[in-house]
Amino acid sequence: MASKADPSMNLNLSKFGKATELRKRLWFTIGALIVFRFLSFVPLPGIDPVALARLYDQAAGGGIADIFNTFSGGSLQRMSLIALGVMPYITASIVVQLASALSPQLGALKKEGESGRMKLNQYTRYGTVALTAVQGYAIAAGLETLGASQGIAAVVDPGMAFRIGAVISLVGGTMFLMWLGEQITSRGVGNGVSLIIMAGIVAQLPRGLAQMFEQGRSGSLSGLTIAAVLLGAFGLIAFICFMERAQRRVLVQYPKRATQRGVMQADRSHLPLKVNTAGVIPPIFASSLLLLPLTISQFAGNTVAGDSTWGDFVLRLNQLLQHGSPLYMSLYGLGIIFFCFFYVAVVFNPEETADNLKRQGGFIPGIRPGKNTATYLDYVLTRITVVGAGYLALICLVPEYFIAQAGIPLYLGGTSLLIVVNVTIDTVAQIQSHLLAHQYADLIKKSKLKGGVVRR
Repeated sequence: MASKADPSMNLNLSKFGKATELRKRLWFTIGALIVFRFLSFVPLPGIDPVALARLYDQAAGGGIADIFNTFSGGSLQRMSLIALGVMPYITASIVVQLASALSPQLGALKKEGESGRMKLNQYTRYGTVALTAVQGYAIAAGLETLGASQGIAAVVDPGMAFRIGAVISLVGGTMFLMWLGEQITSRGVGNGVSLIIMAGIVAQLPRGLAQMFEQGRSGSLSGLTIAAVLLGAFGLIAFICFMERAQRRVLVQYPKRATQRGVMQADRSHLPLKVNTAGVIPPIFASSLLLLPLTISQFAGNTVAGDSTWGDFVLRLNQLLQHGSPLYMSLYGLGIIFFCFFYVAVVFNPEETADNLKRQGGFIPGIRPGKNTATYLDYVLTRITVVGAGYLALICLVPEYFIAQAGIPLYLGGTSLLIVVNVTIDTVAQIQSHLLAHQYADLIKKSKLKGGVVRR
């Protein structure tokens, strides 16, 4: 809870027009997101967009494909250059982080600082290219055979030339999105990859609302159900905002120090531990692991359904893992909980934090410095991570289940709202930090504390 003396509570928004650096960053971010939306309407070479729309509605729409289509901003439905979105990059990041936690060699790279981080990022890029190539080829081949089985020529000239061209285009589109996300992070405002995912979800919201109101007009949904969904969405947003700002503050005390007046005074501070330390990473990771393989199997399952036992197995798998099914919800919830604990273990090291406190002379009242402090921090962090994991699972699973049962468009689900609200909060926090830094710069300039000589 911020006090009245907190400078962030006294931000002067009138200074926004004078914050030149912040305005440049905002315009760059907006421009990058506009480029992302333009690319989502550029189809792959050799695709008939009209036939593809009919094919998607008849054979590939619904369930997993619609969820993946939401995260990609409708790119999958249009089979654009960025149809796979940033999901291959996220999957590659998961693999690299898991490998770095299990492999001593990769774990040593993480401790090398910036150079080690750059090497791990390079491995992530290589993994992204490999995953995109495999998934792109599977989707291109499945699109050919799916169109032939449905009697819809979505591919103008099927063959190996189309498949190779589609793979090259999809790899180029995903790598460009990955580069665009990195540019937004370094030169814009907010996390680039998260903003790209959020932009895709927000772009699909009007369509989802239009479909819901159309169902209400036709009588498929009652007005009471629509009102309950809208009120539930607003309540969900308020609850997410409350939980994202929730912290467990661990009291840290420093030895007594003599002040200018000769008074011995002990300094006190707090170590803030967020209840949801992982943010939106667990739902995104769990979704990426479920959506990509199932999207490919859904395309392939429609083409090999009557050919072999394998085709029957793929169709059965798609039925078991339909959106809202018990197996899908169970795997999704377990994935969220696992990645909550995994991400917290990666980003927060209790032993390192305890050593830093010990070097600075700080200690937690009642806890001995060193190993005991690390054990206490690990205990506290585990308890609040249990609360955070339960909160994420509740937010993502309960609304999704009711939405799937009611037949409401998937774009209004708990996962989508969680991503949009969380990314918005982080972005606004960064904007506030830029404004605060600008106000401090003006204050230093006015008080002439820049090192210049004051003339009298």
